[in-house]
Amino acid sequence: MPQISYFFGITITMYWSDHLPMHFHASYGEYSAKISIDDAAIVDGELPPRITGLVVEWTMLHRNELKENWLRCSKKESPLKIAPLL
Repeated sequence: MPQISYFFGITITMYWSDHLPMHFHASYGEYSAKISIDDAAIVDGELPPRITGLVVEWTMLHRNELKENWLRCSKKESPLKIAPLL
């Protein structure tokens, strides 16, 4: 599972050939969640509220890059790194 970004202790990853809807995985300490790329909603799992807010902000800033990475992963290509939230 390639890591595509890391910021404030949050690791963002994607799986190759993952199922729809388009999503990525965010983990923070013992918390983890699947996040929808389209609306930045938590599809499964949980994150602390403050971390959820940071992940939502980052998703909105990088939605197009996330979609591109989703397509790359669906073709079993390596995803590109995405800038962290600063």
